[in-house]
Amino acid sequence: MKAIIKNIGFAGVLAMLTACHVTKEYQKPSITSANLFRQNESADTNSIAKLHWKEVITDTLLQKLITEGISHNIDLQKAYSVTRQAQAYFDQSKLAFYPSVNTDAGVSMNGAAKPQTFNGTSQSRIYSAELTASWEADIWGKLKSAKKAQFASLMQSSASAKAVQTALIANIANNYYNLMALDKQLAVTEQSVKSWQATVNTMKSLKVADVVTGAAVVQSEASKYAVAVTIPDLKQSIWQTENIINLLLGKPPGPIERAKIDAQQPITVLSTGVPAQMLANRPDVLAAEYTFRNAYELTNVARTYFYPAITLSGSGGYSSYSSFFGVGSLIGNLTAGITQPIFNKGANKTRLTVTKEQQEQALLDFQYTVLSAGQDVSNALMSYQTAGDKAKDRVNQLDNLTKAVNYTQQLVRYGSANYTEVLTAQQSLLSAQLSSVNDRLQQLQAIVYLYRSLGGGWQ
Repeated sequence: MKAIIKNIGFAGVLAMLTACHVTKEYQKPSITSANLFRQNESADTNSIAKLHWKEVITDTLLQKLITEGISHNIDLQKAYSVTRQAQAYFDQSKLAFYPSVNTDAGVSMNGAAKPQTFNGTSQSRIYSAELTASWEADIWGKLKSAKKAQFASLMQSSASAKAVQTALIANIANNYYNLMALDKQLAVTEQSVKSWQATVNTMKSLKVADVVTGAAVVQSEASKYAVAVTIPDLKQSIWQTENIINLLLGKPPGPIERAKIDAQQPITVLSTGVPAQMLANRPDVLAAEYTFRNAYELTNVARTYFYPAITLSGSGGYSSYSSFFGVGSLIGNLTAGITQPIFNKGANKTRLTVTKEQQEQALLDFQYTVLSAGQDVSNALMSYQTAGDKAKDRVNQLDNLTKAVNYTQQLVRYGSANYTEVLTAQQSLLSAQLSSVNDRLQQLQAIVYLYRSLGGGWQ
């Protein structure tokens, strides 16, 4: 036995001298962050992603909804559950370096007929209790790499949970803003119906005075109904948006308390920082890197299967013919062994090939996530800028269309304008008013989109 252990120990020393050639140290994948935001990037490291979400979203009613969502959202609770599972697997991987220990106790009974009379039997009982232990030497780094893989899995699940939270905050905020925009559009539409009714009344009066024909009356009424028919759709959209928000909060359908869209005061300084900050802060990018790291370490594990496994096992206990606690004899054994794979039907080669491909796939997913992150920031910046540019011209458009409605209404009374000019002016005004609400909504949602794109919301 001593000679066996000595030889195995010698083999272990040789193995440790060459173990560095089996597994490879993890290296973070290189990425290029230049021009990731598709603009002239400055060196300013200030970023709204560093702000707590309550500093970006200042509406107190919306803050209350988000807080409730973080506490009760089902998807977020599921993400936390996945993280706890990963923590359990990681804790287990740390115990793999210790020997496995088992205990066993039993009694065996043997009997035989007496040869003299054949009418009796002789019986014997053997009581035994035994403790066994087995330990595998982690010479090639298999257990160490497996532990690193489980740690990467834990960090990936934690980052994914943060990504779920950032998405949750953005979804609640965007639906809340959309709800306020629908309220505003409903109010504008209802006011427009009243204005159209006034136009209908005017046309009827003008028809009596023979200023316009009956066509003007029926056309104005048809235009009024064309506007009125959109009100039920707006109310349905409001109803459905409220239900969406409640689902995000983990609640059954119901009304949502909200403010007015005109009362919103969003932040105006939208600092993006540098791309490297975004990549270090954005949870889905971190999750993608940890997924790659997990695949990298599993590839290391696959490499170790080509090398011999050295195990040491032993057992000890006692055996007695009287009882478990009677006088007996001690028993024990110690076994040391080395197992070298020779032919296992290509399992080791296939395992290594698959893990390498999975590692390459994880790297491609990471690169794609980085590019997508840059695209998100770029799109959010352009969306905010576009909404601001439109708002400037929209004010002038609304002012001129309001004047056009007033002028045409006055002119048609004196027969200086056709009634279709009045209808066209009113239709154009309503369209511009609804578009103005959408401009405001786009601006608010772009801020939320940019905040999420930069990785804000999980702090």
